[in-house]
Amino acid sequence: MSNTRRIYDAEFKRNAVMLAEEPGRTVADVAESLGIGPDLIYRWGREMRGQGLIAFPGHGKPALTDEQRRIKELEKKLRDAEIERDILKKALAIFSKAPN
Repeated sequence: MSNTRRIYDAEFKRNAVMLAEEPGRTVADVAESLGIGPDLIYRWGREMRGQGLIAFPGHGKPALTDEQRRIKELEKKLRDAEIERDILKKALAIFSKAPN
């Protein structure tokens, strides 16, 4: 058996969970028909119930709401502005020294 890791897109995960939640279907049946383990469907279901529409952002990205994403963006801009301010303070101190 190969050790290659398979990657599933968010739509596939949502559809797998929705299929498993249909009446008359079991997680094991859905997992077998999709060629995946039932533990994946259980985990994806937990993620969907916990995070709702922002579940499965992909590639290690944190699942953030629009407001949280905006806050992170503003925090980064603030850090950049503080760094620029500190550089300008140092430059002012260097240039304002009286020549010896």
